[in-house]
Formats: sequence, structure tokens, C-alpha cells
Amino acid sequence: WTRRVLTTNPNPPGTELHIIAQVDIVPYGRIKRKLLQSLMGPYGPLSVSYNGKPCILFKAKRLAIRYRNHTFIDLTERVFNPSLPVDTKGSICTKDKATLSLRFGDVEDLRGLVIRLQMSNTFYEAAGQNWFTLDSVHIQYNWTQEATFNASEVYAPATSSYHCQHVSSLHKYDTLLVPSSHTDTSANWHITFTDFQIQAFNVQSEKFASASDCATFLTPAILMGLVTSLILLLVLAYALHMVVHLKHIDRYEEHKATVYFPRSPEAELPDKNSLLAQCFLIRRTQLVLLLEIYHIMRYGTM
Repeated sequence: WTRRVLTTNPNPPGTELHIIAQVDIVPYGRIKRKLLQSLMGPYGPLSVSYNGKPCILFKAKRLAIRYRNHTFIDLTERVFNPSLPVDTKGSICTKDKATLSLRFGDVEDLRGLVIRLQMSNTFYEAAGQNWFTLDSVHIQYNWTQEATFNASEVYAPATSSYHCQHVSSLHKYDTLLVPSSHTDTSANWHITFTDFQIQAFNVQSEKFASASDCATFLTPAILMGLVTSLILLLVLAYALHMVVHLKHIDRYEEHKATVYFPRSPEAELPDKNSLLAQCFLIRRTQLVLLLEIYHIMRYGTM
């Protein structure tokens, strides 16, 4: 919306009015949405440098942790808000190993909270190139206690970044993060990265390389597609079976010979005993049916 403020016209009638001010009026709702967007993000990727060179890029729309049945603790602002920079001094980058350390300090009831992502860079002869893998995710709290998650399914070519909509320990998100042991506290923790993207090797600038997206097999949509395809295949197989069966019936009709039964002298005699005549007819009908069944079985199994 725009409001124009006009002066009184000192000029003669017919001359133009002069605009001395133009004010843009923004509705309160828009101001509120802009303020929320500026306060809550979205933010750019977190860049971690080692020996003065960028070596790790990390981005997530949401990072949340939960202990047992407690409420989730959202750590997104603490990681990506430039005005609240997270401590990454514990991060390390080498040619074959990389560790992203996010030191949060005290968060609610947790003391000395630290989240570490450990990655490795390995050459595979079968692929003919290096691949980086997110080996494990660690949650250290209360200074000495630690929960560890294996993440061997998170990998990408070393020249690319890795992206996945959900990297989580929750079953509804395919459980890419698996507790390393059920005897320690790892099974009591849940951690979820939403819109997760990371690059730990061959970082050339502040921007991610082309992303290798995770392949989440057997999602509900894919599963429904597989079930539908299976049903269609069964219907097609049944239809082909019926077509082949009809062809065999036609072949049987073409090769079927006329069955001749000589009439007995008793049949030509006058109907002296109707019961015997009926028995003879029934017997002949049974023989005809048996012969037809024999032909069907013979030609039907060819």
C-alpha cells in the first residue's frame, strides 16, 4: 500500500499537484511475518574452517534431540543463528578423517552438551573414486555421559555433498541413526536432523557441491506402487492363462472325432421294459462324459 501526501496547490487551476512525500504502508501482519522470518531463519550453512581453510559445510532446517519421553530440545537457533555462534573449536579436518564438533554448553537440564559428527574418506576400487561416510553421531552430556549412533547408511562421493530430508534415530524416518549399543544410554536418546546436508571433504567455497540425495527405499508411496504392480501382474498372468486355455479348447473341438455306439438289439425292440432302457441311456451318457473328460485332459496338458 502507498499513501501520497500532497501540498495545497499554490498554482493556478489546471496545473499539476506536487507530491512532496510518498510513504509505503505495510500491514501489521506482513511486518510480523518478516520479523519472524528474520528471527527464525532460514540461515545459510555452517562453515567450519581448519588451519584457515573451509573444510566442513553443514546445514539443517531443524536439529532436535530428546531424552526418553521428554519434549524435544530444538537446537537449530544455537547452531545456525549468526548472532549466537556455536562453538566449533573441537572440529578437526584431515585428508581421511573429519569431525564436526558442536559445543552448546548448558542447555536446559543438560550440562556441557556437545554433538559430534565423525566422518571418514575412503577410496573404493570397485567405484574407482573416494566416498565419504558419516560413521557416527555422538551426544555428550553432563560432561562424562555419552550416547553414540552408527550412521553407516549416510554416504556420498567425496566430491559431492550428502542430502537427506530426515536423518534420524526415529523409526518413522527410516532410522538412519542406529544406537550403537542397547546397554548404554544411547537407546534412551533420539536425535533428528531435518533437511540435512553436509560436506566434509573437497570443500572449495562457502557453497555446497552437487548433492547426492539419500535413497529411501520402501517408502509408503513406493510400497503402494509395488503392491499395485503385483496386482496388475497377477491379473495379466490370469488373463494369459485363460487365453491359452481357450486355445486348447478350440484345438480339442477341431480334433474331436464323432463317437459311435452300435445300438443293441434290445434297443430296437419295443419298449417292453422302460427301466432297462433308462439304465442303458444313463450308461451311454456316462461313457460319453468320460470320453470328453479324457479328451479335455489330453489336449489341455499339451
